[in-house]
Amino acid sequence: MTASQVKVTSEARRRLLGAGALVTAGVALPGLHGAASAQTRSLKLLSGYAPNIPFSRDIINVYMDRVQKASGGQLGMRLSGPEVVPFTDQFQPVAAGAFDMLFTHAAYHSGTTAVGLAMDAVAPDPALRRSSGLLDFVDAHYRQFGLKVIAIAATGTQGYQYVSKQPIKGAQGLRGMKVRGTVSYHPMIRALGGSPVVLGAGDVYSALEKGVIDAAAWGSTGIVDFKWYEVAKYVMRPMFGSGNTFLLMNLKAWNALPKAHQEVLTAQAVQLETETIARFDQLIQEELVELKKRGMQETRFDAADVPQLEAWWADGLWELAKAKNGAVADQMRSLVKAAGLAR
Repeated sequence: MTASQVKVTSEARRRLLGAGALVTAGVALPGLHGAASAQTRSLKLLSGYAPNIPFSRDIINVYMDRVQKASGGQLGMRLSGPEVVPFTDQFQPVAAGAFDMLFTHAAYHSGTTAVGLAMDAVAPDPALRRSSGLLDFVDAHYRQFGLKVIAIAATGTQGYQYVSKQPIKGAQGLRGMKVRGTVSYHPMIRALGGSPVVLGAGDVYSALEKGVIDAAAWGSTGIVDFKWYEVAKYVMRPMFGSGNTFLLMNLKAWNALPKAHQEVLTAQAVQLETETIARFDQLIQEELVELKKRGMQETRFDAADVPQLEAWWADGLWELAKAKNGAVADQMRSLVKAAGLAR
């Protein structure tokens, strides 16, 4: 419903404002005037992340609050997490319509498609990602599974790191180590001489403590929250890659929304993508300071390895995407290169 389709008198508008039906951050959004209460929506949002980590606190919670405010309270979200549906099993229920939205990482559904996984090999430039048509390309792919891409928010200028129980010694810095990592890390772990081990984040602490693994790959932040500093004394530098969180929506649920609600979701997604990088760059620095206070030390990759880290990471992701999605991955990589977005 657009502003041209609904005419509200100034007196009626004042009554709506007085009743709290239109509460925005100083902006009256088109399509949310009139009998807005009839269009109030509460979307069921499923998240792959625990509520106490930065991806939840600084991305999805921020987005939920902004959508509610920007919609004048007419569009909200009810959040469920991995305690309701395990993070590796969330893609299908959202695609089937059991939930309206999904906040996740593409590695969690790489068994279905690895196109999203390849975004971690793409430079974190949100404006160029959209203007180049890359997000449209990824969105068109996900629509085949009954999902729409709402946002792809990068978690900092660099997205990933390793923690370990021992310092790096020489080239192939993970040589001989058993390293926790989702499938996206596996090619890089092997290139660095390590052996990948698949574990959920909640199992990493005890695995490090008991010596089941020697190191763990993780995103840009969250080590303090998991208290891994108690069982891993080193954080490896430099960091690498582009970490991305995905906000997806069931396509039928999206199509059923009024245009004004779609516009709110999109506008807030653009703002989120733009602001998240700087926010996480700040969090990365703050966390490193805190980790050192708690006894962790930096250990740096050998000079022979450093120039290859990004290539090992990116090439490994594109290989995974090509193995799963074939020509689609090739088309996406060509688009990324043409746009100047390759890492």
